[in-house]
Amino acid sequence: MKGFTVIVHDVLLCLLFLGWFLPSRAIQEEYSIGPMETKEKEALYSAIQGFTGKWWNGSELYPDPCGWTPIQGVSCDLFDGYWYVTTINIGPVLDNSLLCTDQAKFTHHLFELKHLRSLSFFNCFLSPRKSPTKIPSSNWELLANSLEYLEFRSNPGLIGTIPSTIGYLKQLQSLVLLENGLAGNLPEELGNLVNLKRLVLAGNKFTGQIPVSIGGLSQLLIFDSSGNFLSGSVPSTCGGLVSLLKLDLSNNMLEGKLPEEIGSLKNLTLLDLDKNNISGGLVKSLQELVSLKEMVVSNNPVGGDLMGIKWKDLQNLEILDLSSTGLRGTIPESLLELKRLRFLGLRDNNLSGVPPPRLATMPNIGALYIDGNNFTGRLEFPEKFYQRMGRRFAAGNNPSLCFQAESVSPSYFPYGYSHYSTVTSTSPLPPPDNPHAPSLHNRLPIHLLAKEDLTIMTSPFMGSSKIFLFVVLFSSFLFYHATSTEFLVGGEDGWGVPKKDEQTYNEWASRNRFKVNDTVQFVYKKDSVLVVTEEEYKKCRSSHPFFFSNNGDTEFTLDRPGLFYFISGVSGHCERGEKMIIKVLEPELIDHQSGNGTGGGSTEQKKNNSADQRAIESTVLILLCCFFNALFFV
Repeated sequence: MKGFTVIVHDVLLCLLFLGWFLPSRAIQEEYSIGPMETKEKEALYSAIQGFTGKWWNGSELYPDPCGWTPIQGVSCDLFDGYWYVTTINIGPVLDNSLLCTDQAKFTHHLFELKHLRSLSFFNCFLSPRKSPTKIPSSNWELLANSLEYLEFRSNPGLIGTIPSTIGYLKQLQSLVLLENGLAGNLPEELGNLVNLKRLVLAGNKFTGQIPVSIGGLSQLLIFDSSGNFLSGSVPSTCGGLVSLLKLDLSNNMLEGKLPEEIGSLKNLTLLDLDKNNISGGLVKSLQELVSLKEMVVSNNPVGGDLMGIKWKDLQNLEILDLSSTGLRGTIPESLLELKRLRFLGLRDNNLSGVPPPRLATMPNIGALYIDGNNFTGRLEFPEKFYQRMGRRFAAGNNPSLCFQAESVSPSYFPYGYSHYSTVTSTSPLPPPDNPHAPSLHNRLPIHLLAKEDLTIMTSPFMGSSKIFLFVVLFSSFLFYHATSTEFLVGGEDGWGVPKKDEQTYNEWASRNRFKVNDTVQFVYKKDSVLVVTEEEYKKCRSSHPFFFSNNGDTEFTLDRPGLFYFISGVSGHCERGEKMIIKVLEPELIDHQSGNGTGGGSTEQKKNNSADQRAIESTVLILLCCFFNALFFV
């Protein structure tokens, strides 16, 4: 029995040894079948040294760049039993990424990596004056059978033109040249990239026309050439981009009429032509873009009217911005059939007629701007609409447009109208007796007293305009005293990316109680504030926010009860915690919970608010006394 025990003991030791040794041996054998060729290794090291400098030699890597301690940003794959480089990412993508020197440059060694599939440079070439760099014009044919992704992002020192030899890259699926210093014409050879799915040329200084050859890219999904100086018209060959999902040509100098062929883009979900010189009216074929979710044609001298398009065919449309396009005529009934529409911008046009009451009943409308037109008559919108929209509805600067003030609570008067407007008539004023008096275009009718108009009109209900003025001022003081509180977002730390040991903005918001007409103040540097939808808040992005400001000291009035979603507009800041949800309580809930409705903010916040309010109260009281003396004793 004892001998048997010894045998079992020896067998277990043997198995334990094999359990340790064999896997190690297997790992070694697995690695032994995938060494890196010396030529491949030398080409990689020389190429990287061209960007990082001679100080880097890969001495910390074992046993080679594709071994157990690989280079950050470099990936490899096996081909015929050997490791070959397939991906190179240069720049501060991650904390331990390879960084470029001030004298970063391309070397021919880069094109010797015959299995390279992805090549990108982020924030590598920084100075267009001290060390300007150009994209190499030769050797791209050496990567014609392998390269699929080529990207240059945020390289202001990358100048010159796109070399025509880029057209050799027949396998290329993504070409991203975003926010560099590139200029010149777009080469016709871009049309040779028949497998291209993404073409991003935004934020450079490109000039000239969009190449006609672009229309041959039938697999293209994204074409973004915004923020350049492109001119000429949109080519009719764009109708060949039958797979396109996103077309962004905003902020250029494009002109002429849109081609009818644009209606062939049946899969298009975004069309952004903002800030160009496009004219000739809205082409009828736009109604064929049945997948469209966002259409932005604002800030173009388009002209024409809205009647030539069957808007009801665009049932997926969520954002429609036609502001500052010189449109005439009335708002068509078919536009009101867009049940998913949540943003409608028609401001600063020549539209006329009475705004349809059905605008207020569109099921998803969240922002409506019809200010700066020639609308007439009376706004027949319910008070709940004004309450829900707040400053996201604007109808001012329509000289002959009014609303029924008696049917709306002063707290929810539409933005752009005075709290003291009273509708007495919907007919325009007769011409003035004095031929030198301001015309109707330079002054508002008596029933359209705007905020910027400080003239107080008399009425049969006023025994004295002086008494009325005093009552108005005193009422304003009481109204502010009773309802308005200002909150400094984040306290002394202000608005920015929170540090690890700091409270989140939602924690700060949860400690305060907000009510209608309260103001939140954002103080920041090199940042911005956006008010967005719940969905956009969750995704940390918004192409058309309800509110945007980047002036460093932003004030936003909480003009309705409910939830407000705030995010930073700077890339990456929202994802790192610079976002906030504020809940504005219903008036009856405030009265029930706190009596005075000032909320349950922190002691420091209350102290600041009280001091600010006392200062305002004192100032208003002094002004009241001055007005009182001036009115009754002078």
